[in-house]
Amino acid sequence: MITNTNLTKIGIFYDGNFFFHVSNYYLYDHSRQSRISINGVHQFIIHEVAAREERPVKNCKIVDMHYFRGRLTAYDAQARDLLLKERIFDDILMKEGVITHYLPMSPEGEKGIDVWLALEAFELAIFKKYDVIVLIASDGDYLPLTRKLNTIGARVMVLGCDFEYMDQYGNHRVTKTSQALLDNATYPILINEVIDDPERHDDQIVRDLFVKEKYRPVDAAKTKPGEDQSGTVVSIQGGYGFIRPDEGEDDLFFHYGDLVDMDINRLTVGDRVMFLVSSNKKGPCAVRIVVRNGEFPPRLTPQ
Repeated sequence: MITNTNLTKIGIFYDGNFFFHVSNYYLYDHSRQSRISINGVHQFIIHEVAAREERPVKNCKIVDMHYFRGRLTAYDAQARDLLLKERIFDDILMKEGVITHYLPMSPEGEKGIDVWLALEAFELAIFKKYDVIVLIASDGDYLPLTRKLNTIGARVMVLGCDFEYMDQYGNHRVTKTSQALLDNATYPILINEVIDDPERHDDQIVRDLFVKEKYRPVDAAKTKPGEDQSGTVVSIQGGYGFIRPDEGEDDLFFHYGDLVDMDINRLTVGDRVMFLVSSNKKGPCAVRIVVRNGEFPPRLTPQ
């Protein structure tokens, strides 16, 4: 039992691309249907460190948080309708005190960001003398960093996640945390095992890992009844897509939560649908969507 009253200093380092995919998985493919909360992750880490280091929670303090990711140019992000979303997430990181580190995204994807994370983590571990370094990552490329941190006496917590999902093209995708990375960590944790543990289902620390309000473009309960419309699904992007109305209007955004008795993983481009037109913060959108590849289903609007 550790009895000294000194603080246990924690440094957290995010592989941003990994965290982004984990958060998307829990929003679009997991029954939780909610994004991962940055603040919730930090509170979870504090409690896990306290339990494993046998320290009071109040004596475990996060002293540094760093987020690393490749980033699109402003023009590319705007062209993909991502600029506002990225700025909102930056605001969340800033509010939580997380320092961001970005490199320009190359045509081949992220290049050099893992090296930068490793160099920064090792340098800061020596300079600031963290007691516990937390790597939110899954890539085996961080194995040399873990071994180096072990040589200076720092304890390493790896917060990984294993998950499977179907992408928008119907391909089966698997993300697994490097077993070598887990084996070399002082405190290896697979967050999916924690979240899916029945005994921790009602654990407030686990519940707080998710943002309190799920993202939904529109609250269906508040949608005003309108006339049924028909159209064709022209795009599916993970948990959302676009429908082209038969009337020739602009394509309408839809969220997977507004599909009626239909999983988005079974929806395909070209499916014929019926829907109601509503609106969200960005403009018109489709809600109460019913696939009608055969006969028209019953009317969606009240009679």
